[in-house]
Amino acid sequence: MKKWFGKAHRGQLAMLALALVLLLTACGGGGTGGTGGGGTEAEKVLYTNNVNEPGSLDPVYTQGSNEFWILSHAFWPLMIYDENSEVVPAAAENMEVSEDGLVYTFTLRDDMKWSNGDPVVAGDFEYAWKRHLDPEVASDYSFIITDYVLGAEEALAGTGAMEDVGIKALDDKTLEVTLKAPAAFFPGIVTSFAYYPVNEKIVSENPNWADDPNNTELVSNGPYKITSWAHNDEIIIEKNPEFYDADLVKIDKIYWDILEDGNTAYQKYENGEYDFLNSVPGPILAELNTKGDEDLKDGIDLGTYNYVLNHGRKPLNNVKVRKALALAIDRDTLMNSVVNTGEAVATGMVGPGFMEPNGKDFSENRENFVHYDPEEAKRLFEEGLAEEGMAPEDMNGMVISFNTSDNHRKIAQFVQEQWRQHLGIEVGMENMEFRVLLDKRANKDYDILYMGWLADYADPVSMLDIYMTGSGQNVFNYSNPEFDALVADAKTSTDLEGRMESLHKAEAILMEDQVTIPFYFFQADYLQKPYLTGVFKNSINYPAFYYADIEREQ
Repeated sequence: MKKWFGKAHRGQLAMLALALVLLLTACGGGGTGGTGGGGTEAEKVLYTNNVNEPGSLDPVYTQGSNEFWILSHAFWPLMIYDENSEVVPAAAENMEVSEDGLVYTFTLRDDMKWSNGDPVVAGDFEYAWKRHLDPEVASDYSFIITDYVLGAEEALAGTGAMEDVGIKALDDKTLEVTLKAPAAFFPGIVTSFAYYPVNEKIVSENPNWADDPNNTELVSNGPYKITSWAHNDEIIIEKNPEFYDADLVKIDKIYWDILEDGNTAYQKYENGEYDFLNSVPGPILAELNTKGDEDLKDGIDLGTYNYVLNHGRKPLNNVKVRKALALAIDRDTLMNSVVNTGEAVATGMVGPGFMEPNGKDFSENRENFVHYDPEEAKRLFEEGLAEEGMAPEDMNGMVISFNTSDNHRKIAQFVQEQWRQHLGIEVGMENMEFRVLLDKRANKDYDILYMGWLADYADPVSMLDIYMTGSGQNVFNYSNPEFDALVADAKTSTDLEGRMESLHKAEAILMEDQVTIPFYFFQADYLQKPYLTGVFKNSINYPAFYYADIEREQ
């Protein structure tokens, strides 16, 4: 067996937290959080904004980053990404891997409890993961389990038994996971919200356990517990006294407003009502960058801003039409004059931050797939429409769909004008709540739809496998057997360099088929008051407040 972490290892996150606490103790101080909701001298309260209403606070139904940001503070998976974007133990004390790379054995910490005081046991993980395989649950993220775990795909399809799935609690402290093929990046996958545990006793007795924390305790095992959810208004989480590192959790409460208007949210930050702001409007961000605002922090997000095209609707079924739409957009002008946030123009679907075994960045080790060529766009557009027996005016009823955001609206307006100018078409726009957009996407009820995709783990596979035939996230009516074979090979190959070659070929096919129209690679810019310390942002997750502190001068 290969031992990944020894039992004496307490976890890099805890060591980071201890260092922060020692530093802050040396500085002295006390105080409260932002002024918006008050707070007493005895408690520290953090105020921020979550932008969108979550669709659910049950991990099995989670889809968007707006849900994950909150849930990542309430639930503690076996492994977690630390401040250096390295996978380290969380609920697990250690992990062992069999020599053939198929069997992972996780040993849980002895001191892990649920927020109601129940011990966290391996059976809770088994139960939670297998919930995704229940057809009646209808999890949108089951693919991240079925793609890797032995017997999971068959159980979900009804052709195999749940007891044959390779997820087994050997005892209260030991979880054994058997994969259907080696996957060296599996520890990163386990950090995903699809692999969060739930309390089997609570959830099995009440399937609606996460719907209303005001009336039913939303039991969790992380640094915080969710105590209130006023829909479309506010979510409150409070320190979980049962968390094993509770003595290192310094902030007592975190208030998340649910506020879509970025300008209003920024004014709240400026007025001292917010201590932290994760989403800064483009024009404001540009101004802050220019003057070198000390509150402004930046980092990397492994993700891409793109439009997806519904291949099931004519003429978007025609690759020439899809390529024409992509070639007609001047992304340099878009980024410099409209978005203006300093983010890099996309060169493909996979952005920077995914490292290859040879030390090179995946995105820098390939050609640029994204170009601006209005003349070629016009030629391909005319050819594609002729092949479909259509004229430009036949596209005038098509619509760009996006969730409510000033940035999304400005980008859609720019694209509208580019297509009018270069292709002679008039497309519409529609904005909606994020959850409505997700529903339209899931039901394939769209023409052209905004989809910002963030990687679930630090491997290029996470940016590509959603386009595989049969993937739970493939709502584009796209299928290419050659692409499928290459990604499948990359998922199972033990040849680390060879699998990267497969992924490069797969991305080239994806871009040749013009499944999506990439615009830019995400960058993580946020505002943080100087008295708020200990926040960290890795390349996978939103900023973490696990071990943050608020230290105001007295």
